[in-house]
Amino acid sequence: MIAVTAAIIETDGLVLTARSGKGKHVEGYWEFPGGKLERNESPEQCLERELKEEFNVVVSVGPFFFENTHQYEEKIVRLLAYEVAYISGDFNLNDHDKILWLAPKDLGTVTWAPADIPLVKKHQLLKLSQ
Repeated sequence: MIAVTAAIIETDGLVLTARSGKGKHVEGYWEFPGGKLERNESPEQCLERELKEEFNVVVSVGPFFFENTHQYEEKIVRLLAYEVAYISGDFNLNDHDKILWLAPKDLGTVTWAPADIPLVKKHQLLKLSQ
């Protein structure tokens, strides 16, 4: 099982989504950005590192949001999602080929990576019930 983190970044009521780039595991699918935990790294440290590497942005990791385990054909992913605040940086695309800021009600307009779908549904339920 591979432990992976995901960042739920919301700014001005819009949620960051990123499309996985060419040659990546879920190429062409949309996901909440994040990445694999390294040895002796907390999920919070992983998100800070991954978002710096993937986008060159500085973030502040907030509370735990949700966990999902998903089995792809070749591996099992344990996805740990956290609420994350964007602090600074220009969102350079290093691992993704496109980003979108979507309203919670519009999250279903893109094709999500299978492991992220339960996170999308939970986020939509929480936001649309407020």
